[in-house]
Amino acid sequence: MTRQAMPSFLLLLCVTGLRGSTETGSELTELTSNGFIKVLDSGKASFIYFGNAVNPSITLFLEQLEKSVEVLEDYGILVAKVDCAKEKVPTYCTIEKVLKKVYLFRGGVMLRSFATDTVFDENAIVAHVLFALLFNEVKYVQTPAELQNIEKAVKGRADVVLAHVQALGTAEHRAVMEAAFVYGAEYQFVLTMGGTVLQHMGVEEPGKLSAGLWFLHCKLVSRRWEPCHHSALKKPLSTVQIYTFLKLMDAPLLMEVSADPADVKTVHNHLQSPVLFLFTQRETLALDRSTAESVAWRLRGEAGVVLVHRDHPGVNVPAGHNVAYRLPAEGSRVKYLTLQDIEGVVRLFTEGDRVGLELEEEEEEEEEEEEEHWSVLDILDDEVSESVYRDRSVNLESHLVPALTAQTFSTAVAAAGHTVVLFYNSWDAVSMAFMQSYLEVASMLKDVADVSLALVNCGDWTEVCTNQNASQIPTVMLFNPGERPRRYNGMLGTESLHSFIRLSRMPAPLRLSSEDEAESFLRGDLSRSLSPHTPVLVLGLFNSRLEPGCMAFLEACLALRGELVTGIFAEPQASQWSQRYTASLPALILSRTPDSHIHTLPLLNSSTEEVISIVKRAALHPLPELTVLNLPSYLELGRPLLILFVDRDDSESVHARQELSTLQDRGQLDHYLPCWIHLARTPAGRAVLESLLGSVPHLPALVLSQLGSEGEAFLFQAQRPLLAETVQRWLSRVQSKEEEPSGVLSDEQWGPPVPLFDFLAVMDEAMPGFAAQRTEEEEEEEEEEGEGEGEGEGEGEGEGERERERERVDPDPDPDPDPDPDPESSPPVSTVQPPQRSDPPQHPHTEL
Repeated sequence: MTRQAMPSFLLLLCVTGLRGSTETGSELTELTSNGFIKVLDSGKASFIYFGNAVNPSITLFLEQLEKSVEVLEDYGILVAKVDCAKEKVPTYCTIEKVLKKVYLFRGGVMLRSFATDTVFDENAIVAHVLFALLFNEVKYVQTPAELQNIEKAVKGRADVVLAHVQALGTAEHRAVMEAAFVYGAEYQFVLTMGGTVLQHMGVEEPGKLSAGLWFLHCKLVSRRWEPCHHSALKKPLSTVQIYTFLKLMDAPLLMEVSADPADVKTVHNHLQSPVLFLFTQRETLALDRSTAESVAWRLRGEAGVVLVHRDHPGVNVPAGHNVAYRLPAEGSRVKYLTLQDIEGVVRLFTEGDRVGLELEEEEEEEEEEEEEHWSVLDILDDEVSESVYRDRSVNLESHLVPALTAQTFSTAVAAAGHTVVLFYNSWDAVSMAFMQSYLEVASMLKDVADVSLALVNCGDWTEVCTNQNASQIPTVMLFNPGERPRRYNGMLGTESLHSFIRLSRMPAPLRLSSEDEAESFLRGDLSRSLSPHTPVLVLGLFNSRLEPGCMAFLEACLALRGELVTGIFAEPQASQWSQRYTASLPALILSRTPDSHIHTLPLLNSSTEEVISIVKRAALHPLPELTVLNLPSYLELGRPLLILFVDRDDSESVHARQELSTLQDRGQLDHYLPCWIHLARTPAGRAVLESLLGSVPHLPALVLSQLGSEGEAFLFQAQRPLLAETVQRWLSRVQSKEEEPSGVLSDEQWGPPVPLFDFLAVMDEAMPGFAAQRTEEEEEEEEEEGEGEGEGEGEGEGEGERERERERVDPDPDPDPDPDPDPESSPPVSTVQPPQRSDPPQHPHTEL
């Protein structure tokens, strides 16, 4: 049966479901010699086992082969057996082949033979048979380059379905092959078994992914250099899920309607997929449509996106809401929400949150319990505290890091080697958030003999922290015998701390005594294992250690220890050796890893601080990849950021970086900071891009961010070729105000993410005025009045004094008070009663 003559995939699914509900299936056909010849002459595909004896393993195999009969018949494949004890079929009933092999034929051609332990069950049989029949249609790739070649070949003609399975013959492999057999004429199917292809597709931990499927949208790509957008199937790989996913890929990316959301019907309703409704009006239609398309791309395969024209007379949307959704359950109502950003919209349909939405629809009691459980987070006024609270059930493996006391601290830090100590407080959120990273570093360094990590809880051992000047919590300090303790000033993360400890083990500087050692240092031979941790190698050249500037360089090396690898060549032959690098002594030579690119700098009468500044600036990459770790160093330069956003390492992205590098080499970007962000490696870059432009454009995207001005951002239009000349002309137009900004970075203040809990107000409810804040002047006045009362009865009880006290107790007195109140009938006013507050006290965070 040809694929064109086959029933639809949906019908096959129904048939499969009915077949699974019956107890009996088709029997395994037994062929004679003449029957075998007729099968070959028929031109049909056939899968035939030849045997003449039965043992337990063959019996199990025949049972599985019989289960696959009806499945393969649906694909026009005959499944049969030949009893070689009765029928002597030449070639296939020989002694060495009997009981070992099963053969796949297409007409009179034997396509492939399988060992019975390869096709050991129904899934393996169906998967291997279909894979063999589709051998020339389903491509197999092992590298990203092979996948990109397939993409280039089909761009503008067909879409690509990429599937990953851990092994052939699994249930997931079978599901993919069944889909390929039905849809192979419509899509180009590609199979991989992991490796770098998964990394290329953005999988962070390829080893943990057992199976996956991606749809590469190549059919609508008109230019060969444009990448194919891809959507991932985020559900278990099965026949039904693949069918549903492919149907969702055929659905429109975005629907626009002028109807009430409750009346909108889409294909997603039939495919049991949720629907997201975004709203627009005439004035903001273009921007809203762009945002909706961006959201639709990110949710493709997970939810349908509908843009509703809310200003149409037939649309009734509750005021104040900008998002609505409808779950796929029958009778599900449309629910309206108000969200602040795109990420909040996307998070609605992540796997975990979608489950929460479904539970919300099904079980109201569980929703109330969930809200009550998480309501405690409303009092957490920063995200670090909230993250620690959420992870409070995670057990930290601290057996690698001993806890020091006042009695053990001095002995521990005086031991040979490098001792790293974390000073923390167990009640401090930042300390506990950093604790996980600290323990990860301890695990990474457990096999390094001369490095040990320890902890000091400053809540228990205050004197230890005070003696070590650990006033800021958390603090990390590194102790070496005979040296002053050094404080770690880097980011509180695993990678940064690990690099600091690794680099701190190197002498600062390495003292070189010959030209060969200096050459070896610049090549990185003396610090090969540290190349991932340091961007450059810094070599100081002097005629002697008494030369001016040498001492400043030595002090700078000590200050930079843990950040860079430094060396010094202060010998008479240094002057002659430096001529090959055209350097006049004293000088600095920087070798940038991994290509050992050499850069020389003069070093004349520089102070220690100047040397440190020179080295830090020279260590910055001319065209860096921005990450969370290195961003602060580049922002300190204060230049406008020319950022190239990419999401893969394809030829187009590499070419764009090369064009920027060309402009950099020409000196045409000296007033800018050219850089690039890889969104797959630095996911925070996507939020940065959305903040600059309001949505994620087609990638790669070149953006100019004018920091320090009005926050304007300019997008290099995708229809222009990203070449050095066109970029230069575009920058000139931006400078001459000929380009309109594509976005503006808002200058909003960052406050606490959740409302602060007003503890003082709660205390006032129990005892009015008890927790009211008082100024020093008010407290001094109260003390003086209290002393006045003690000196004599009635003194200070005059009408004026009582009036002042009444005003302090009641800031809004009766507008027509009694002008001559009776002091005996009026209750005495307490002189220690503080003034009432009209506004709750402000937490310092709210002023940020």
